[in-house]
Amino acid sequence: MGNNKNLILAFALSALVLFGWQYFVAMPQMKADQARQATLSQQSKTKPATAPGANLGLPSGGNAHMSRENALKAGGDRVAIDTPMVDGSIALKGARLDDLRLKKYRETPDPNSPEIVLLAPKSTDYPYYAQFGWIGAGRGISVPGDQTVWTQTGGTALSPGHPVTLSWDNGQGLTFNRTISVDEQYMFNVADSVVNKSGQNATLFPFAYVAREGVPPVASTYILHLGFVGVANNSEVDAKYDDFKESGTTPKTFSSTGGWVGITDKYWMAAVIPPQNEVYNGAYLGSDINPATKAYQANYRLSQRDIASGSSVTVTHRLFAGAKVVDILRGYQNSQNISRFDNAVDWGWFWFITQPLFWLLDQFYKLIGNFGLAILMLTVVVKLIFFPLANTSFKSMGKMKKVQPEMERLKKVHKDDPQAQQLAIMELYKKEKINPLAGCLPILIQIPVFFSLYKVLFITIEMRHAPFYGWVHDLSAPDPTSIFNLFGLIPYDPHLYLPALIASLGVWPILMGATQFVQTKLNPPPPDPVQARMFSLMPLVFTVMFATFPAGLVIYYTWNNLLTVAQQWYIMRKEGVEIHLFKSGKSGA
Repeated sequence: MGNNKNLILAFALSALVLFGWQYFVAMPQMKADQARQATLSQQSKTKPATAPGANLGLPSGGNAHMSRENALKAGGDRVAIDTPMVDGSIALKGARLDDLRLKKYRETPDPNSPEIVLLAPKSTDYPYYAQFGWIGAGRGISVPGDQTVWTQTGGTALSPGHPVTLSWDNGQGLTFNRTISVDEQYMFNVADSVVNKSGQNATLFPFAYVAREGVPPVASTYILHLGFVGVANNSEVDAKYDDFKESGTTPKTFSSTGGWVGITDKYWMAAVIPPQNEVYNGAYLGSDINPATKAYQANYRLSQRDIASGSSVTVTHRLFAGAKVVDILRGYQNSQNISRFDNAVDWGWFWFITQPLFWLLDQFYKLIGNFGLAILMLTVVVKLIFFPLANTSFKSMGKMKKVQPEMERLKKVHKDDPQAQQLAIMELYKKEKINPLAGCLPILIQIPVFFSLYKVLFITIEMRHAPFYGWVHDLSAPDPTSIFNLFGLIPYDPHLYLPALIASLGVWPILMGATQFVQTKLNPPPPDPVQARMFSLMPLVFTVMFATFPAGLVIYYTWNNLLTVAQQWYIMRKEGVEIHLFKSGKSGA
């Protein structure tokens, strides 16, 4: 009986963890992510503007709200950005990169839906921008700021191979020049130079930061890190928005030679990258704009530049602003020697499992061109890795099912003596060389793999809007069909009237439940009637629970169940166990 209790406990705990994770973490996060993009595109709330101040400038006060279009017009002249991956503009007022959209990514799987908005100008719903500049070592030196209007002195529009140059004269003998270039993907180079013709020495500190004002609706979740991210001294340095929830929270500071700092969303990131051979002082900080809105900034400051009269100095910053595509991040990490740049993807506690799983999944995708088929191939590999362990487990379970009649007889013989009954059953296990825990071990060992695959499907942009065949157009989203509208045949949306866990009972969750049912029938039934009833309900529980899981994960689990059933069927037949799926297991036949 002990082994059955362990098996039931393993299933129950798995169900409890998966249900809790999906209902309280994944579902709110998915809804919040959708709400964020809808809000960014509609620009329907008022958020304040930013002005530099202490710690490289966090905003205070507020301006009247504008739509995105009006804010872009009100900001003065702009320089257009147009690359294969992004489009947008640079504001000449402040020389900020504050208008960027991602051409390759849309809000929905519909290719005609709006582009994803990454950077947004001030006075819109949620301003999000990058700024570069200089800090004077003492008073009296005028340096460019948020209100400075630069002059475009080179180039027309910013595109790969066609940089633009901006200039500003401070009227004190210092001329500031900024040359901005961009590659074919998401990396901007910002070369800031200062020419000193003032007749006296000048000392300046170069800086860069990424800032956002307010955070679009995002659910707090342990599965995904949102907020500050960066690398210092070859180690990840991060912080959450909630770390600055209290007013007056001390900034998180650090220093390093090489590294980077930024602010990350689930799929997108903006990060500033200093010269990798220089020491920088970095900081994450937050402050109140008003009682309802916070501003956040990830910044770094480089060491001082002493500029003698008649000389000049140049420092080159980099800005990554785009989608967190693993291959692109690792490409920059290797080609531009950016320390641990792929840490922008939140691989989680089980990184040693999630990273290999993603790599293998990505390799299969590159081979066959469909992430759904890649998931099926990955499942086969995982099954092969656990094949010896599963074989041992199934042999033990086959033997247990075979001796089920004898166990029933021992229960009747010792029905008034539980201790004698347990000893007799343990003696039977010993005689037949049965390990009562063998059935639970594969389940428990594969739980980290299951969670890691969940993480891969949930966080990697490669899975976002990745289609399968038929009705599944996004493997990272739940199966869109529902049994309650006959899988789309009836023009009725059950989500408006039923809880999500019930309304989302689609084709793939039902197929998964069916395979779970078959697998349950192959296992030895618990001797206790109450346990047996609980055991028989597990396929239904899993079906309802998996209804809101990403379709890719449900496809994985369904295919995994089919492979498991085939393997278990073969082993049990080899052990001489007769299998009748719809016959009571009390006889063992």
